[in-house]
Amino acid sequence: MVTEEQVREYLSEYRDPFLKEDLVDAKVLKSIEIGEKTVEIVLKLGFPLGEYEQQLTTELGEFLAAKEPTVSFKLDVSWRVDAHVHPAKVQAMPNVKNIIAVASGKGGVGKSTTSVNLALALSALGANVGILDADIYGPSMPIMLGMQGKNPETIDKKSILPIESHGLQSMSIGYLVKPEQAMVWRGPMASGALQQLINDTQWKDLDYLIIDLPPGTGDIQLTIAQKIPVTAAVVVTTPQDIALADARKAVTMFNKVSVPVLGVVENMAMHTCSNCGHEEHIFGQGGGDALAKEIGVELLGSLPLSLNIREQTDAGEPTVVKKPESEVTKRYVDIAQRMAAKLSLEAKDFKASFPSISIENT
Repeated sequence: MVTEEQVREYLSEYRDPFLKEDLVDAKVLKSIEIGEKTVEIVLKLGFPLGEYEQQLTTELGEFLAAKEPTVSFKLDVSWRVDAHVHPAKVQAMPNVKNIIAVASGKGGVGKSTTSVNLALALSALGANVGILDADIYGPSMPIMLGMQGKNPETIDKKSILPIESHGLQSMSIGYLVKPEQAMVWRGPMASGALQQLINDTQWKDLDYLIIDLPPGTGDIQLTIAQKIPVTAAVVVTTPQDIALADARKAVTMFNKVSVPVLGVVENMAMHTCSNCGHEEHIFGQGGGDALAKEIGVELLGSLPLSLNIREQTDAGEPTVVKKPESEVTKRYVDIAQRMAAKLSLEAKDFKASFPSISIENT
């Protein structure tokens, strides 16, 4: 009969494509029960699985059956998102487990579109997700989520409820001002408004809060990195050299404030002609992969330059919602899952698991 040590050894040989580690080193193995002719294995992964849950169960079952044909393996695969340690020496936000900042060094690389679709992809996988538009001067989230003109409700005239759309909780300065109103503020005023926007929003049991940062490395970025408990960051770039040069600056900024960068997303990597189907790398080829290797992180994925993505987002129905079965949506889901899997390997914040206890004299 197979032993527990043998089963553990088999599991150490199986490398998960999202975690990029074996199941033992990734610490997802919870228990092994050896029966007379059966082996029960319990696995709990730290990122939303979606359809991959059944795929992993099937593929791992076949892998183990090939190792021990006479043994019946029973697999219990599940997932749960835990809170992870954040470098900022500030208190964790209530009802928010993890905060992921999405940044770019320069504007025009499709960062906001990517942020919205990644948030929707995480939600489609089963996670509770919120998104915060941190661009005080040019908020775009209300348009992208089809919520322009909506105003958030207030509970006690101090806190506000997030706007819900497509299964996402969202907040933006765009919900609080008229669409044509310009925010003519100096940096400290914008930073203060952003902090108030984040802290006064009553988020509801979020596994992930995605923060869509404005381009650059100025006041807003420093406020987010130093005053908000950001867990990790993702950098969006296009393949051309100018965008890559600015993306390096974004990575450098996060390194200086000790926020781990989960990976790079290469946007507008390739264009397919709608008439003839010819594929062309308009902004260059391989830039995102080269940047990821240079800074020692993973290339989470590449996204095409597509007219549909632009049209759907402008109409308030981002691609992941409008075309859930499309190839582009599959790319967004794959990137979101790789991002979440990478985060699940970071150190956990066990303090978040304990309730706050107060003692009063009566």
